[in-house]
Amino acid sequence: MTNKAIACVAFAFASATSAVHAGTPSELQPGLTTGIALGAAGQLPPGVYDVVIGNYGSRNASPGNIDDLGAVVPSWLIWSTPWTIAGGRLLFDTATPYVDLAVKDGPSMSGFANTIFDAQLKWDLGGGFYGGFQAGVYLPSRTAVGRDLTSFQGIAALSYLKDSWNLSTSVIYGTGGAAGGVDYSDWLNIDLTATRKFGAWEFGAVAFYSTDIGGGDGLSQFALGPLVGYDFGSAVVQLKLTRDVYERGYEGHDTRAAVNISFPIWVGDQCCEKR
Repeated sequence: MTNKAIACVAFAFASATSAVHAGTPSELQPGLTTGIALGAAGQLPPGVYDVVIGNYGSRNASPGNIDDLGAVVPSWLIWSTPWTIAGGRLLFDTATPYVDLAVKDGPSMSGFANTIFDAQLKWDLGGGFYGGFQAGVYLPSRTAVGRDLTSFQGIAALSYLKDSWNLSTSVIYGTGGAAGGVDYSDWLNIDLTATRKFGAWEFGAVAFYSTDIGGGDGLSQFALGPLVGYDFGSAVVQLKLTRDVYERGYEGHDTRAAVNISFPIWVGDQCCEKR
């Protein structure tokens, strides 16, 4: 399997959920697609892939806001189908994240959050550019960290992969709703990546912006930091460390460490012919 294809698979969404009272409007945790050439996911040869994602962070907030938030996706399964539509590769994926929240001067909550089912269509645009769209649905969850409603998510992704560079952006929009006496706002995330490979090593920077929209609580943030990755051949590992440089409504800045680990489970003969 090509290194580029392995890297493309680690676009984990880890929907570390996000009740308004937990301090973030986004159902998809902000910054989860940073470091990943999400627009190039269509370059994955037909097969089944797995992604393990983990992150943990702390916000120096006033009482009543999030103090610590951790999330892990034990298994994000991606099926790159053999089918194309208008020249774009069709993919399906699903995941159920596990979330742990520790609220300062308040209760701690943990459990499996909302499961997402997602479909995507990605194209090779030529000249090193790749891009496409995807859409998914979150199923209701009655756990302490989930949302007991059905919501939807759409993503537009663009990546430039050439001369060992990965310049990528993902624009992610999600819907809210009312459940359990809580009104969840619509939300918007923008993830940015600029990295370069030197042999098996990868170095660069990532950044992300998130905000609620449509009558939310006025929460927004912008964070950035370094990325270090290594391609082991059979798996790709990326480590990220980010810190808020701007926040509104959170009353504190978040510092977060994250890891992406991606590897193939089964790949068809088409992949093996390209090695």
